Amino acid sequence: MDRETLGQRIRALRIRQGVSQAQLAFPELSDSYISLIESDKRVPAPSVIELLAAKLSCSPTYLVSGVSEDVVDELRVTLDYAEIALQNGAAAEARARFADVLANADAVALPEMLHQARWGHALALEAAGELEEAIAGLRALTAEASADADLDHWSKVHVALSRCLRERGDISASVQVAEEALRHLIAIGADSTDAAVHLGAALLAAFIERGDLVRARQLADQLIERAERIGSPRARMAAYWEAAYVAEVRGEYEEGVALAERALVLAGEEPEGGLSADPRNLHRLRIAYAGLLLRARPDQAGNAHDLLTRVRGEINASAAGEIDVAWCLTELARAEIALGRPGEAAELAEQALDLLGDAPRRATAWALTVLGEACVRLGRRDRAIDVLTRAATHLEEMESSREAAQAWFDLAELLAETGAADEPRMAAYRRALTCAGV
Repeated sequence: MDRETLGQRIRALRIRQGVSQAQLAFPELSDSYISLIESDKRVPAPSVIELLAAKLSCSPTYLVSGVSEDVVDELRVTLDYAEIALQNGAAAEARARFADVLANADAVALPEMLHQARWGHALALEAAGELEEAIAGLRALTAEASADADLDHWSKVHVALSRCLRERGDISASVQVAEEALRHLIAIGADSTDAAVHLGAALLAAFIERGDLVRARQLADQLIERAERIGSPRARMAAYWEAAYVAEVRGEYEEGVALAERALVLAGEEPEGGLSADPRNLHRLRIAYAGLLLRARPDQAGNAHDLLTRVRGEINASAAGEIDVAWCLTELARAEIALGRPGEAAELAEQALDLLGDAPRRATAWALTVLGEACVRLGRRDRAIDVLTRAATHLEEMESSREAAQAWFDLAELLAETGAADEPRMAAYRRALTCAGV
């Protein structure tokens, strides 16, 4: 059933109240202009809509949408609660509340509210690990978004899509989304903005996953230079965070720790609405820093363990998304290994895997790798071979060639230590060489 037009609503309200066109128009407007509006031949300015709403004793929102103010208020409250749940990491609750708004027939007539619900729903799906549905929603949003209308939101939608594609293992698609978005920003002269830095960070992360460390290092240097030129804490924090990631994968752990520490300091400088307003980002940054500390300074494994334990308590209290919880558990398992407690490490890695399921994704591969190392330390060789094979297969399926090559090599070495037959060991070496591009 078609909804009434704006003109039809004005005419119906006017007639219901026994008011003529001339009476409705007087003294600010002409009766002929009212006639044109009611016949949908003129679209009134917002100021005129407010004037007519006051004269007809209704809200401007009702005139424009046909949705009563009570319904609008109800939907707005639902959206507010959904946003709070999302910020607190309660992904399931957020997804359900956003879905309630999307299922409401009246939301179709409220485009801004509908868009907010679609965007929040996609983020909630991502937080819950439902990457297929999240990607579908984000693709639709990127097709509709406009950099000219809202550069910051346009950037966030593209960053989220690139991030979800990377997490699912579609590295080439992740690179493509970020590269095309950056090219667009350059074309419109918006390359020296926070939006450009965050898109660059998304592209950098995809380069790392693809094993393109030369381009990643070059881009990291460019991001820092650009962020320092822009000067905002938000841009600088993102640049240092991603540069720390590059340093980590290049094995430059001390440099990575220093960069992560600078990012953490900048996170504390963020104004309301920045990183400090989203505890998830601060948790992720602290987890990343603890992981770097484990690699750079093994003698400080106790400090990393304490930090990760605090973060674990915080994200559990906030009902964080499954991926974030699993990542924290995985890094905590690494700390337990460094502290000589492989049994505790194995239990934590198993908990992470229970949260993640069997879908190929980075977090799953990381948890499997840590579990494999713990099993080696515990003397459970057969179990170690099984989980390391799964980790390497996941990474290869995800186009993470660098990490996949290392995983296959580690598996080959383990097979050699166990005295396994030559064929499985040589097959693992061959897979490692193939992933490394040799």
